[in-house]
Amino acid sequence: MKTIWLTMMVVAFSCLTVAQASELEGSNDLLQLQHEWAHINYELGDDQKEAAFEALDAKAHAWAAKHADKAEPLIWEAIIKSTYAGAKGGLGALSLMEEARDLLLKAEKIDAKSLNGSIYTSLGSFYYMTPGWPIGFGDDDKAQSYLKKAIEMASDDMDANYFNGDYWLEEHEYKKSAEYLQKVIDLPNVENRPVYSKGRKAEAAEKLKKAQKHIH
Repeated sequence: MKTIWLTMMVVAFSCLTVAQASELEGSNDLLQLQHEWAHINYELGDDQKEAAFEALDAKAHAWAAKHADKAEPLIWEAIIKSTYAGAKGGLGALSLMEEARDLLLKAEKIDAKSLNGSIYTSLGSFYYMTPGWPIGFGDDDKAQSYLKKAIEMASDDMDANYFNGDYWLEEHEYKKSAEYLQKVIDLPNVENRPVYSKGRKAEAAEKLKKAQKHIH
């Protein structure tokens, strides 16, 4: 079975800049969700994460309900819901992942380019880290297609590079993996998101070590 839940739902996805956020109604709410997500994911202990993400999921859902015509709230509700699934674990998390996937597909219909291609980064990660049939909806071909689209849309996005790197690591394509993961480390920090940037780069460094062990 593919890597799933706790290793997967380190999902930070969109690298939203201040300029992008200023165009979104309720952008302060969005930035607050991002900061809370990073705090829970990178600074809380594993025994605290499930309850914290459950509460944050409820907050994200309420915010998205107020902005039903916008893609950004749906994307971040999906991200938070998927990370909550990761903290929850087990088969009970699969229904949360299906809900998160459906939120992203809904957001795609509103604005496929929203948040630097985060819809495709997120969908790609969901499809390769979720078990396939008959347990879940995982599909490596769909994962690769979405991740390719994400990197084409935003070649310097931290998450697009990270999840492409992680995907190719899972596929034992170590040189490809290392190229993407090294780029994550070399990219500048995401503005106004220091906890996320530090956490994502640390994850990339750990994955890069694994890839490099297989490169001769």
